[in-house]
Amino acid sequence: MDTQSDAAIKFKRIGIVGAGNMGSMMGFAFSELGLDVSVWDVKSANIDAFMKQVNQCKGLKGKITGFYDIPGFAASLGERGDRKVFIISITHGDPTDQVLSKLRPELNEGDIIMDGGNEHYRNTERRQRECRDIGVDWIGMGVSGGYQSARHGPSLSPGGDNTALEEVMPLLELYAAKDPKSGVPCVSNIGPGGSGHFVKMVHNGIEVGMLSALCEAWGFLNTGMGLDYPQIGQVFQQWNNDGELHGTFLVKIAADVCKARKRDGGGYVLDDVLDKVVQDDDASEGTPSWSIAESASRHVSCPTLAAGLFFRIASGNRQERLEVAESVVMPAPRSFQDMTDKDKMVQDLRRAVYCAFLASYCQGLELITRASIDEGWDIRLSECIRIWRAGCIIQSEVIADMLEPVLNTNKTPTNAKLDSCVGRELQRNYGVLKDIVSRGLAHDHYMPALSATLEYMKYGGGTMLPTRFMEAQMDYFGAHSYDKPGVPGEDPGPVGKGAHHYEWKPA
Repeated sequence: MDTQSDAAIKFKRIGIVGAGNMGSMMGFAFSELGLDVSVWDVKSANIDAFMKQVNQCKGLKGKITGFYDIPGFAASLGERGDRKVFIISITHGDPTDQVLSKLRPELNEGDIIMDGGNEHYRNTERRQRECRDIGVDWIGMGVSGGYQSARHGPSLSPGGDNTALEEVMPLLELYAAKDPKSGVPCVSNIGPGGSGHFVKMVHNGIEVGMLSALCEAWGFLNTGMGLDYPQIGQVFQQWNNDGELHGTFLVKIAADVCKARKRDGGGYVLDDVLDKVVQDDDASEGTPSWSIAESASRHVSCPTLAAGLFFRIASGNRQERLEVAESVVMPAPRSFQDMTDKDKMVQDLRRAVYCAFLASYCQGLELITRASIDEGWDIRLSECIRIWRAGCIIQSEVIADMLEPVLNTNKTPTNAKLDSCVGRELQRNYGVLKDIVSRGLAHDHYMPALSATLEYMKYGGGTMLPTRFMEAQMDYFGAHSYDKPGVPGEDPGPVGKGAHHYEWKPA
């Protein structure tokens, strides 16, 4: 009997909470894997819409049934005492707590609930404790790749009780995306507690840094170099085909976005898209904000990710921006007049974007490492890279090929730039990144993530920063103390309070 049949027969049926974009696509996917699927949603209209899609779909292996009440939904998964498996795919926070409270009377000892939403890892750990009291396992499972991947195979990062994870892993391996090179499923037992949702949170933080760098490059090509949408789409397609950005999902879909025409033939879809990203402002997407909050509280420098996030946040309130523009008049981005070698400029821009992508990865991995050490999760970072090879938004073949061997050797890199291979790549592209940022800023282009990456590289390896002046001022007004250069035990010394105080001005 093959693996697919084994997994389908073992679980027979799965319950999905949530019939929105993600949950409905999961329902189709698990049905095609041979499982019967029960779906419940707090909104009856979502069930109606989903079942209409089901009735129009041919060739499903397992039966899909929609439910309007929790008791009937739970009962459909087996007799009282049978182990039931649920996947929750709804909005994070209070909605998930409400679902758990409604589901709780129907749960039996041994049931497994996988939370596939973008949840804060501390909420996941709280629910794990609550469910443990009734003998139920709650797995916090990151699901990466959007609704298309939910339909055809996402990248999965489950975390929780090891025994429960081993129980569901065959099914998750069946469902997950497969690495095109090796065929290995893009899912891994990340670790205990909320580690799975933490890794997904950081994935989304890395994603924001990459998205920002790429949209900045689009502006550079469009406004700066005067390329039209199809020309830019061709540039992105070439980047995805060859060079450092080969096999990068965001670059691949960037080409599609540039080339997409309206169905009525009246121009490009991109012309209809307003310049505001609202997912952070309306709290529907918490993960990037949580990533930056975690980077600050865990003292990990993630400026590319932070710059991308703050760019998005500023874009979201367009009304406020328009009002500010009336009193704080900023120059608009201008075209470049000196373009003697356009081809070289495009290639330099590619390398600058690659540099920001690699820096985004480094910053995210350093954050995961720090959290893993702090929480005792023992996360294998090479596994994070492996599961990001397919089915997720940040997949980038060249970066993965470089980082996975590095992380197999050094399992806890609190600073990924210390690896000679990574360091060489960043240094190799520093000059072109500087040139691109300089040109863009000289012509008033928006370059938050690219410029933040440049500064990150500069001060991340600086041997004597102007922060010595900051330290002096802090000692002046706060008696914070300082260490002295060239003194053994102090320079470089531990990360801790300095040994000296100078009475700059007696109190």
